[in-house]
Amino acid sequence: MHLLLNGCALPIAQLGWDFLVLDQPVDHPPGLADVLLKVDSYERRWTVRLPNGLVAGQRQVLIANP
Repeated sequence: MHLLLNGCALPIAQLGWDFLVLDQPVDHPPGLADVLLKVDSYERRWTVRLPNGLVAGQRQVLIANP
């Protein structure tokens, strides 16, 4: 799983209904991003809103519907 943000793919360690946990968080302001889920040959991609953005050093990130 990856969070696709401005051409970067940030690895996701855990994904919940309204949050995700990043392996290596970075600073980024609130906005939209895509979640990419790949399992074997299955791939799904959807857009999420990052209401609080990303903060380096804070692995858990709040997500919401766009």
